[in-house]
Amino acid sequence: MKYTFVALSACLGLFAATSAHATENGSPTTAMGTYTFGSGFLPPATPTGTFGLRTAYYTTDDLRLNNGDRSDNDLSIDVFSVGVAYIRMTDQTLFGGRYGFGGVMPFFKMDADLDVNINGTTVFSDDASVFRQADLQLLPLMLAWNPAPNMGITAQFQIQAPTGDYDEDRLISPGLNHWAFSPILGISYITASGLELSTLSQFDINTENPDTHYRSGTEYRNEFAIGQHIESYTVGLGGYYYHQITDDKGDSLGSQDGNRARVWALGPAVSFFKPGLPSVWFHAYKEFGARNRTQGYNIAMRIAQSF
Repeated sequence: MKYTFVALSACLGLFAATSAHATENGSPTTAMGTYTFGSGFLPPATPTGTFGLRTAYYTTDDLRLNNGDRSDNDLSIDVFSVGVAYIRMTDQTLFGGRYGFGGVMPFFKMDADLDVNINGTTVFSDDASVFRQADLQLLPLMLAWNPAPNMGITAQFQIQAPTGDYDEDRLISPGLNHWAFSPILGISYITASGLELSTLSQFDINTENPDTHYRSGTEYRNEFAIGQHIESYTVGLGGYYYHQITDDKGDSLGSQDGNRARVWALGPAVSFFKPGLPSVWFHAYKEFGARNRTQGYNIAMRIAQSF
């Protein structure tokens, strides 16, 4: 059985010194590029559970405005993340699906530089470098259905707690300082010839940051992958679509509606699965079509093993 685990990767904290707002500090609430092949499957029930490790690297120097044009401000962000995940599936059922639970503990190494330019003059400059714990993700509800041997469906509910390092006055922070609640639905289908189609949708519903009285809008993302199974490998194309679907709210916005972020990403993806051995996923994505946020490169590898 193919399976995947939830992990947190790059949190893109940045300041955009324009009238555009797209989530607080331009930072998505949860990581994109987490799921590829097997997003509709969850691990089997085992005595100990499934442990996972995910490493990811995100880099960008390209900040896009509401109309898609590149900002005149000079921005550079590099984020290296490590997420440790645990999933415990059981033989108990709920709504006809196997029940499980899990969690993810992430750590970020973040480096950022920003110069704000007006009419060719730099009016603000800042930089920061930090390596700290990010926000804990808890998965109290994980359900898995297998309506056919070659099809998997999973429904999950995730709670992101504000446990990560946060500094209101620092350019970047691994933690977001607010709660988030995320319903998740994933589907995978494998044809008789070994062609796999996988998709997963997630909504992030955010609470207010109590230090800044800013509430980021609700965010939607869809992650997808299409590939061919070749013995123990699956090779193909993956990516994601991210779209903020409601406005931000906060005192700093005044009467102005918060502008909404969106971005696409696409690139090669490969996975390895063989019973008894660790499963491995790798992808390298390039983002494009960004609005009110950065667009850059997302590279990630994750490993999981059931015991």
